[in-house]
Amino acid sequence: MVAEERMISVEDREKLRRAYFLEKKSLRQIAREQHVARKTVRKAIASAEPETYTLSVGRSAPVLGPYKPWIDALLAENQRLPVKQRYTGHKIYLQIVQEGYQGSESTVRGYIGQRRRAHKRPQIYLPLEFDPGTDAQVDWGEAVADIAGQRLTIQLFCMRLCYSRKLFLMAFPTQKQEAFLEGHVQAFHFFQGVPQRITYDNLKAAVHKILSGRTRQEQQAFVAFRSHYLFESHFCTPGQGHEKGGVEHAVGFGRRNFLVPIPQVSSFAELNALLLAQCQQDDARQVAGQPVTIGVAWEMERSALHPLPAKDYPCCVTRPVSLTPYGQVEFESNRYSVPADKAQPQLVLKAYPFRVEILYLDQLLASHPRCYGRNQDIFDPRHYLPLLEQRPGAFEHAKPIRRWRETWPTAYEQLLARLQAEQTEGQGIREFVRILRLHE
Repeated sequence: MVAEERMISVEDREKLRRAYFLEKKSLRQIAREQHVARKTVRKAIASAEPETYTLSVGRSAPVLGPYKPWIDALLAENQRLPVKQRYTGHKIYLQIVQEGYQGSESTVRGYIGQRRRAHKRPQIYLPLEFDPGTDAQVDWGEAVADIAGQRLTIQLFCMRLCYSRKLFLMAFPTQKQEAFLEGHVQAFHFFQGVPQRITYDNLKAAVHKILSGRTRQEQQAFVAFRSHYLFESHFCTPGQGHEKGGVEHAVGFGRRNFLVPIPQVSSFAELNALLLAQCQQDDARQVAGQPVTIGVAWEMERSALHPLPAKDYPCCVTRPVSLTPYGQVEFESNRYSVPADKAQPQLVLKAYPFRVEILYLDQLLASHPRCYGRNQDIFDPRHYLPLLEQRPGAFEHAKPIRRWRETWPTAYEQLLARLQAEQTEGQGIREFVRILRLHE
Protein backbone atom coordinates (compact mmCIF):
# COMPACT_ATOMS: atom_id res chain seq x y z
CA MET A 1 0.00 0.00 0.00
CA VAL A 2 1.33 3.47 -0.92
CA ALA A 3 1.19 6.00 1.90
CA GLU A 4 -0.87 9.13 1.17
CA GLU A 5 0.72 12.55 1.17
CA ARG A 6 -0.30 14.56 4.22
CA MET A 7 0.64 17.71 6.09
CA ILE A 8 3.08 17.07 8.91
CA SER A 9 4.16 18.99 11.98
CA VAL A 10 7.46 20.88 12.20
CA GLU A 11 8.67 18.21 14.63
CA ASP A 12 7.95 15.40 12.12
CA ARG A 13 9.57 17.45 9.38
CA GLU A 14 12.71 17.71 11.53
CA LYS A 15 12.80 13.89 11.97
CA LEU A 16 12.62 13.37 8.22
CA ARG A 17 15.40 15.88 7.57
CA ARG A 18 17.65 14.34 10.24
CA ALA A 19 17.09 10.84 8.80
CA TYR A 20 18.10 12.03 5.32
CA PHE A 21 20.94 14.48 6.03
CA LEU A 22 22.49 13.06 9.20
CA GLU A 23 21.60 9.34 9.15
CA LYS A 24 22.04 9.14 5.33
CA LYS A 25 18.90 7.04 4.83
CA SER A 26 17.19 6.75 1.45
CA LEU A 27 13.83 8.30 0.61
CA ARG A 28 12.29 4.82 0.34
CA GLN A 29 13.58 3.78 3.81
CA ILE A 30 12.50 7.02 5.48
CA ALA A 31 9.02 6.83 3.93
CA ARG A 32 8.64 3.21 5.06
CA GLU A 33 9.84 3.80 8.63
CA GLN A 34 7.90 7.03 9.19
CA HIS A 35 4.73 5.87 7.36
CA VAL A 36 4.61 8.86 5.04
CA ALA A 37 4.61 9.29 1.28
CA ARG A 38 7.91 9.83 -0.52
CA LYS A 39 6.57 13.17 -1.77
CA THR A 40 6.22 14.27 1.85
CA VAL A 41 9.85 13.28 2.50
CA ARG A 42 10.98 15.26 -0.57
CA LYS A 43 9.16 18.40 0.65
CA ALA A 44 10.75 18.07 4.09
CA ILE A 45 14.21 17.71 2.53
CA ALA A 46 13.61 20.75 0.33
CA SER A 47 12.65 23.11 3.21
CA ALA A 48 12.58 23.12 7.01
CA GLU A 49 9.78 25.72 7.02
CA PRO A 50 6.27 24.42 7.74
CA GLU A 51 3.72 24.35 4.92
CA THR A 52 0.77 26.70 4.92
CA TYR A 53 -2.59 25.12 4.28
CA THR A 54 -4.45 26.39 1.25
CA LEU A 55 -7.96 25.27 0.47
CA SER A 56 -7.75 24.24 -3.18
CA VAL A 57 -11.37 23.23 -3.56
CA GLY A 58 -14.14 25.10 -1.77
CA ARG A 59 -15.91 23.25 1.00
CA SER A 60 -19.30 21.98 0.06
CA ALA A 61 -22.28 23.71 1.60
CA PRO A 62 -25.21 21.43 0.76
CA VAL A 63 -27.72 23.44 2.83
CA LEU A 64 -26.58 26.96 1.96
CA GLY A 65 -25.38 26.22 -1.59
CA PRO A 66 -28.70 26.73 -3.44
CA TYR A 67 -29.19 30.09 -1.66
CA LYS A 68 -25.80 31.63 -2.42
CA PRO A 69 -27.08 33.34 -5.61
CA TRP A 70 -29.86 34.96 -3.52
CA ILE A 71 -27.27 36.26 -1.03
CA ASP A 72 -24.98 37.53 -3.80
CA ALA A 73 -27.89 39.40 -5.36
CA LEU A 74 -28.80 41.07 -2.05
CA LEU A 75 -25.17 42.07 -1.45
CA ALA A 76 -25.02 43.56 -4.94
CA GLU A 77 -28.27 45.46 -4.27
CA ASN A 78 -26.72 46.86 -1.08
CA GLN A 79 -24.33 48.95 -3.16
CA ARG A 80 -27.29 50.87 -4.59
CA LEU A 81 -29.08 51.43 -1.27
CA PRO A 82 -28.59 54.26 1.28
CA VAL A 83 -25.85 53.38 3.78
CA LYS A 84 -28.22 53.33 6.75
CA GLN A 85 -30.85 51.20 4.99
CA ARG A 86 -28.81 48.32 3.64
CA TYR A 87 -29.36 44.61 4.23
CA THR A 88 -27.63 43.39 7.39
CA GLY A 89 -26.47 39.81 7.83
CA HIS A 90 -29.50 39.08 10.00
CA LYS A 91 -31.90 40.60 7.47
CA ILE A 92 -30.38 38.53 4.64
CA TYR A 93 -30.77 35.42 6.78
CA LEU A 94 -34.48 36.20 7.32
CA GLN A 95 -34.93 36.77 3.57
CA ILE A 96 -33.56 33.37 2.55
CA VAL A 97 -35.46 31.61 5.37
CA GLN A 98 -38.60 32.82 3.61
CA GLU A 99 -37.27 31.09 0.47
CA GLY A 100 -36.91 27.79 2.33
CA TYR A 101 -33.41 27.90 3.88
CA GLN A 102 -33.20 25.66 6.97
CA GLY A 103 -29.56 26.12 8.01
CA SER A 104 -28.04 28.28 10.75
CA GLU A 105 -27.67 32.07 10.74
CA SER A 106 -23.95 31.76 11.57
CA THR A 107 -23.37 29.89 8.29
CA VAL A 108 -25.04 32.73 6.38
CA ARG A 109 -22.99 35.35 8.23
CA GLY A 110 -19.79 33.41 7.54
CA TYR A 111 -20.52 33.33 3.82
CA ILE A 112 -21.38 37.06 3.79
CA GLY A 113 -18.10 37.87 5.54
CA GLN A 114 -16.19 35.78 3.04
CA ARG A 115 -17.82 37.57 0.10
CA ARG A 116 -17.20 41.00 1.58
CA ARG A 117 -13.53 40.27 2.25
CA ALA A 118 -13.09 38.99 -1.28
CA HIS A 119 -14.36 42.26 -2.76
CA LYS A 120 -12.87 44.69 -0.26
CA ARG A 121 -9.85 46.66 -1.35
CA PRO A 122 -7.25 47.47 1.32
CA GLN A 123 -7.27 51.15 2.24
CA ILE A 124 -3.99 52.96 1.66
CA TYR A 125 -3.23 56.22 3.46
CA LEU A 126 -0.66 58.90 2.67
CA PRO A 127 2.06 59.35 5.30
CA LEU A 128 1.89 62.97 6.49
CA GLU A 129 4.52 65.34 7.82
CA PHE A 130 3.89 68.68 9.53
CA ASP A 131 5.95 71.78 10.15
CA PRO A 132 6.36 73.16 13.70
CA GLY A 133 3.41 75.19 14.93
CA THR A 134 1.27 74.75 11.84
CA ASP A 135 -1.29 72.11 12.81
CA ALA A 136 -3.19 70.53 15.67
CA GLN A 137 -6.13 68.12 15.83
CA VAL A 138 -9.09 67.99 18.23
CA ASP A 139 -11.45 65.18 19.15
CA TRP A 140 -13.77 63.98 21.93
CA GLY A 141 -13.76 60.58 23.58
CA GLU A 142 -15.56 58.87 26.46
CA ALA A 143 -14.14 57.26 29.59
CA VAL A 144 -15.21 56.23 33.08
CA ALA A 145 -14.12 57.69 36.44
CA ASP A 146 -15.23 57.41 40.06
CA ILE A 147 -16.00 60.99 41.17
CA ALA A 148 -17.13 61.69 44.74
CA GLY A 149 -17.98 58.01 45.16
CA GLN A 150 -20.10 57.81 42.00
CA ARG A 151 -19.06 56.07 38.78
CA LEU A 152 -19.59 58.52 35.91
CA THR A 153 -19.13 58.51 32.16
CA ILE A 154 -16.90 61.48 31.43
CA GLN A 155 -16.20 63.31 28.19
CA LEU A 156 -12.52 63.66 27.28
CA PHE A 157 -11.46 66.71 25.28
CA CYS A 158 -8.22 66.00 23.44
CA MET A 159 -5.93 68.31 21.47
CA ARG A 160 -2.69 67.07 19.88
CA LEU A 161 0.04 69.11 18.20
CA CYS A 162 0.88 67.43 14.90
CA TYR A 163 4.62 68.22 14.81
CA SER A 164 5.73 67.42 18.37
CA ARG A 165 2.84 65.01 19.18
CA LYS A 166 2.38 66.89 22.47
CA LEU A 167 -0.93 65.84 24.00
CA PHE A 168 -3.54 67.64 26.15
CA LEU A 169 -6.51 65.91 27.79
CA MET A 170 -9.26 67.43 29.94
CA ALA A 171 -12.40 65.84 31.40
CA PHE A 172 -15.87 67.43 31.30
CA PRO A 173 -19.38 66.26 32.27
CA THR A 174 -20.68 66.97 28.73
CA GLN A 175 -19.58 67.93 25.21
CA LYS A 176 -21.51 71.22 25.25
CA GLN A 177 -20.06 74.14 23.33
CA GLU A 178 -18.80 75.92 26.45
CA ALA A 179 -16.84 72.78 27.42
CA PHE A 180 -15.50 72.50 23.86
CA LEU A 181 -14.22 76.08 23.95
CA GLU A 182 -12.85 75.80 27.50
CA GLY A 183 -10.89 72.73 26.43
CA HIS A 184 -9.22 74.84 23.73
CA VAL A 185 -8.32 77.63 26.17
CA GLN A 186 -6.71 75.25 28.66
CA ALA A 187 -4.87 73.43 25.85
CA PHE A 188 -3.47 76.72 24.50
CA HIS A 189 -2.15 77.57 27.97
CA PHE A 190 -0.64 74.08 28.27
CA PHE A 191 1.07 74.39 24.87
CA GLN A 192 2.04 78.02 25.65
CA GLY A 193 0.71 79.13 22.28
CA VAL A 194 -1.89 78.64 19.56
CA PRO A 195 -1.38 76.46 16.45
CA GLN A 196 -2.02 78.07 13.08
CA ARG A 197 -4.68 75.54 12.03
CA ILE A 198 -6.86 73.02 13.92
CA THR A 199 -8.61 70.04 12.32
CA TYR A 200 -12.00 68.76 13.56
CA ASP A 201 -14.81 66.37 12.83
CA ASN A 202 -18.05 68.08 11.85
CA LEU A 203 -19.13 68.40 15.48
CA LYS A 204 -22.10 70.58 16.42
CA ALA A 205 -20.13 72.79 18.77
CA ALA A 206 -18.30 74.21 15.73
CA VAL A 207 -20.40 73.39 12.66
CA HIS A 208 -23.95 74.66 12.19
CA LYS A 209 -24.43 73.18 8.72
CA ILE A 210 -22.37 71.13 6.24
CA LEU A 211 -22.46 72.67 2.77
CA SER A 212 -20.94 71.37 -0.47
CA GLY A 213 -17.37 70.08 -0.52
CA ARG A 214 -15.36 71.30 2.47
CA THR A 215 -17.50 74.42 2.96
CA ARG A 216 -19.11 74.73 6.40
CA GLN A 217 -21.49 77.20 7.99
CA GLU A 218 -19.89 77.51 11.39
CA GLN A 219 -21.48 78.32 14.74
CA GLN A 220 -21.29 82.07 15.45
CA ALA A 221 -19.85 81.51 18.93
CA PHE A 222 -17.11 79.32 17.44
CA VAL A 223 -16.30 81.92 14.78
CA ALA A 224 -15.97 84.59 17.50
CA PHE A 225 -13.74 82.25 19.53
CA ARG A 226 -11.57 81.49 16.48
CA SER A 227 -11.28 85.20 15.75
CA HIS A 228 -10.12 85.85 19.33
CA TYR A 229 -7.25 83.33 19.03
CA LEU A 230 -6.64 83.82 15.27
CA PHE A 231 -6.33 80.19 14.19
CA GLU A 232 -7.81 78.58 11.08
CA SER A 233 -10.33 75.75 11.29
CA HIS A 234 -10.30 72.72 9.01
CA PHE A 235 -13.03 70.07 8.90
CA CYS A 236 -12.74 66.43 7.87
CA THR A 237 -14.75 64.93 5.05
CA PRO A 238 -17.92 63.42 6.60
CA GLY A 239 -17.29 59.77 7.52
CA GLN A 240 -13.50 60.11 7.02
CA GLY A 241 -12.24 60.22 10.60
CA HIS A 242 -8.83 58.92 9.49
CA GLU A 243 -8.10 62.44 8.24
CA LYS A 244 -7.37 63.26 11.90
CA GLY A 245 -6.13 59.81 12.85
CA GLY A 246 -3.38 61.23 15.06
CA VAL A 247 -5.77 62.65 17.65
CA GLU A 248 -8.12 59.65 17.44
CA HIS A 249 -5.15 57.46 18.36
CA ALA A 250 -4.24 59.95 21.10
CA VAL A 251 -7.70 59.68 22.71
CA GLY A 252 -7.32 55.90 22.96
CA PHE A 253 -3.73 56.24 24.18
CA GLY A 254 -4.76 58.65 26.93
CA ARG A 255 -7.68 56.48 28.00
CA ARG A 256 -5.50 53.35 28.25
CA ASN A 257 -2.48 54.99 29.86
CA PHE A 258 -3.87 57.85 31.96
CA LEU A 259 -7.19 56.38 33.15
CA VAL A 260 -6.24 52.77 33.97
CA PRO A 261 -6.92 51.80 36.70
CA ILE A 262 -10.15 53.80 36.89
CA PRO A 263 -9.27 56.97 38.86
CA GLN A 264 -11.03 57.62 42.17
CA VAL A 265 -11.22 61.37 42.78
CA SER A 266 -13.35 63.83 44.73
CA SER A 267 -14.09 66.22 41.86
CA PHE A 268 -13.55 67.05 38.21
CA ALA A 269 -10.89 69.53 39.36
CA GLU A 270 -8.89 66.73 40.98
CA LEU A 271 -9.34 64.50 37.92
CA ASN A 272 -8.14 67.24 35.58
CA ALA A 273 -5.11 67.92 37.76
CA LEU A 274 -4.28 64.21 37.46
CA LEU A 275 -4.71 64.28 33.66
CA LEU A 276 -2.55 67.41 33.36
CA ALA A 277 0.25 65.77 35.34
CA GLN A 278 0.03 62.69 33.07
CA CYS A 279 0.26 64.89 29.97
CA GLN A 280 3.36 66.58 31.39
CA GLN A 281 4.98 63.21 32.13
CA ASP A 282 4.18 62.09 28.57
CA ASP A 283 6.75 64.62 27.31
CA ALA A 284 9.44 62.05 28.15
CA ARG A 285 7.98 59.55 25.65
CA GLN A 286 9.63 59.08 22.26
CA VAL A 287 7.11 58.25 19.54
CA ALA A 288 8.15 55.38 17.25
CA GLY A 289 10.01 56.70 14.20
CA GLN A 290 10.74 60.11 15.76
CA PRO A 291 14.33 61.19 16.47
CA VAL A 292 13.61 62.97 19.79
CA THR A 293 11.15 62.85 22.69
CA ILE A 294 7.82 64.71 22.63
CA GLY A 295 9.16 67.29 25.10
CA VAL A 296 12.23 68.07 23.02
CA ALA A 297 10.14 68.34 19.81
CA TRP A 298 7.72 70.69 21.60
CA GLU A 299 10.61 72.95 22.65
CA MET A 300 11.46 73.24 18.95
CA GLU A 301 7.80 73.86 18.07
CA ARG A 302 6.86 76.31 20.81
CA SER A 303 8.39 79.40 19.18
CA ALA A 304 6.38 78.71 15.98
CA LEU A 305 3.02 78.86 17.82
CA HIS A 306 0.96 82.07 17.81
CA PRO A 307 1.24 83.95 21.13
CA LEU A 308 -1.68 83.84 23.56
CA PRO A 309 -3.93 86.93 23.61
CA ALA A 310 -3.86 89.26 26.62
CA LYS A 311 -7.03 87.74 28.09
CA ASP A 312 -8.91 84.47 27.74
CA TYR A 313 -12.13 84.18 25.77
CA PRO A 314 -15.17 83.78 28.11
CA CYS A 315 -16.25 80.18 27.47
CA CYS A 316 -19.84 80.41 28.62
CA VAL A 317 -23.45 80.47 27.55
CA THR A 318 -25.14 83.80 28.39
CA ARG A 319 -28.88 83.94 29.12
CA PRO A 320 -31.24 86.67 30.42
CA VAL A 321 -33.11 85.27 33.44
CA SER A 322 -35.92 86.39 35.73
CA LEU A 323 -35.98 86.13 39.51
CA THR A 324 -38.53 83.73 41.01
CA PRO A 325 -40.45 84.52 44.24
CA TYR A 326 -37.99 82.25 46.10
CA GLY A 327 -34.95 84.31 45.15
CA GLN A 328 -33.74 81.95 42.42
CA VAL A 329 -33.11 81.96 38.67
CA GLU A 330 -33.68 78.92 36.45
CA PHE A 331 -31.28 77.44 33.90
CA GLU A 332 -31.65 74.02 32.19
CA SER A 333 -34.44 73.14 34.70
CA ASN A 334 -32.20 73.79 37.75
CA ARG A 335 -32.71 76.70 40.16
CA TYR A 336 -29.82 78.80 41.52
CA SER A 337 -30.12 81.20 44.49
CA VAL A 338 -29.40 84.94 44.47
CA PRO A 339 -28.59 87.10 47.56
CA ALA A 340 -31.90 88.35 48.94
CA ASP A 341 -30.56 91.86 49.65
CA LYS A 342 -29.19 92.28 46.10
CA ALA A 343 -32.03 90.74 44.11
CA GLN A 344 -33.21 92.38 40.89
CA PRO A 345 -36.15 91.25 38.72
CA GLN A 346 -34.07 90.94 35.52
CA LEU A 347 -30.62 89.36 35.67
CA VAL A 348 -28.04 87.74 33.39
CA LEU A 349 -26.77 84.17 33.87
CA LYS A 350 -23.44 82.94 32.50
CA ALA A 351 -23.01 79.16 32.43
CA TYR A 352 -19.38 77.96 32.27
CA PRO A 353 -18.52 74.23 32.13
CA PHE A 354 -18.09 73.96 35.92
CA ARG A 355 -19.76 77.05 37.38
CA VAL A 356 -22.73 79.37 36.95
CA GLU A 357 -22.48 83.12 37.51
CA ILE A 358 -25.44 85.47 38.05
CA LEU A 359 -24.97 89.17 37.29
CA TYR A 360 -26.86 92.44 37.43
CA LEU A 361 -25.36 94.71 34.77
CA ASP A 362 -21.61 94.26 35.40
CA GLN A 363 -21.98 93.32 39.07
CA LEU A 364 -21.44 89.64 40.00
CA LEU A 365 -24.18 88.71 42.49
CA ALA A 366 -23.65 84.95 42.87
CA SER A 367 -21.48 82.06 41.72
CA HIS A 368 -22.49 78.38 42.04
CA PRO A 369 -21.05 75.00 40.99
CA ARG A 370 -22.88 74.08 37.79
CA CYS A 371 -25.43 71.29 38.18
CA TYR A 372 -25.93 68.78 35.33
CA GLY A 373 -28.89 67.06 37.02
CA ARG A 374 -32.53 67.95 36.45
CA ASN A 375 -34.96 70.01 38.56
CA GLN A 376 -32.47 70.61 41.37
CA ASP A 377 -32.28 73.50 43.86
CA ILE A 378 -28.75 74.87 44.21
CA PHE A 379 -28.72 77.06 47.32
CA ASP A 380 -26.11 79.21 48.95
CA PRO A 381 -27.65 79.51 52.46
CA ARG A 382 -25.87 82.83 52.99
CA HIS A 383 -28.15 84.34 50.35
CA TYR A 384 -31.18 83.90 52.64
CA LEU A 385 -29.69 85.18 55.92
CA PRO A 386 -30.97 88.79 55.45
CA LEU A 387 -34.51 87.41 55.14
CA LEU A 388 -34.14 85.20 58.21
CA GLU A 389 -32.86 88.11 60.26
CA GLN A 390 -36.18 89.80 59.52
CA ARG A 391 -38.27 86.62 59.89
CA PRO A 392 -36.64 84.41 62.55
CA GLY A 393 -39.81 82.33 62.89
CA ALA A 394 -39.07 80.69 59.52
CA PHE A 395 -35.61 79.51 60.66
CA GLU A 396 -36.54 75.87 61.48
CA HIS A 397 -38.28 75.32 58.14
CA ALA A 398 -36.05 77.28 55.76
CA LYS A 399 -34.88 74.75 53.18
CA PRO A 400 -31.41 76.27 52.57
CA ILE A 401 -30.70 76.34 56.34
CA ARG A 402 -31.95 72.77 56.86
CA ARG A 403 -29.45 71.59 54.23
CA TRP A 404 -26.67 73.65 55.77
CA ARG A 405 -27.35 72.22 59.24
CA GLU A 406 -26.60 68.72 57.92
CA THR A 407 -22.91 69.63 57.55
CA TRP A 408 -22.15 72.57 59.81
CA PRO A 409 -20.06 72.08 63.01
CA THR A 410 -21.58 70.76 66.24
CA ALA A 411 -20.53 73.99 67.93
CA TYR A 412 -23.12 75.84 65.83
CA GLU A 413 -25.93 73.73 67.29
CA GLN A 414 -24.57 74.27 70.81
CA LEU A 415 -24.41 78.04 70.25
CA LEU A 416 -27.94 78.11 68.83
CA ALA A 417 -29.33 76.17 71.80
CA ARG A 418 -27.58 78.50 74.26
CA LEU A 419 -28.87 81.67 72.58
CA GLN A 420 -32.40 80.30 72.45
CA ALA A 421 -32.23 79.40 76.17
CA GLU A 422 -30.86 82.78 77.25
CA GLN A 423 -33.12 84.98 75.10
CA THR A 424 -36.64 84.94 73.81
CA GLU A 425 -36.91 82.45 70.90
CA GLY A 426 -37.17 85.05 68.15
CA GLN A 427 -34.38 87.21 69.56
CA GLY A 428 -32.09 84.22 70.12
CA ILE A 429 -32.47 83.03 66.53
CA ARG A 430 -32.04 86.58 65.24
CA GLU A 431 -28.78 86.87 67.16
CA PHE A 432 -27.62 83.51 65.81
CA VAL A 433 -28.42 84.60 62.23
CA ARG A 434 -26.31 87.74 62.74
CA ILE A 435 -23.42 85.48 63.73
CA LEU A 436 -23.99 83.31 60.63
CA ARG A 437 -23.83 86.46 58.50
CA LEU A 438 -20.16 86.69 59.39
CA HIS A 439 -19.80 83.96 56.70
CA GLU A 440 -20.66 86.62 54.13
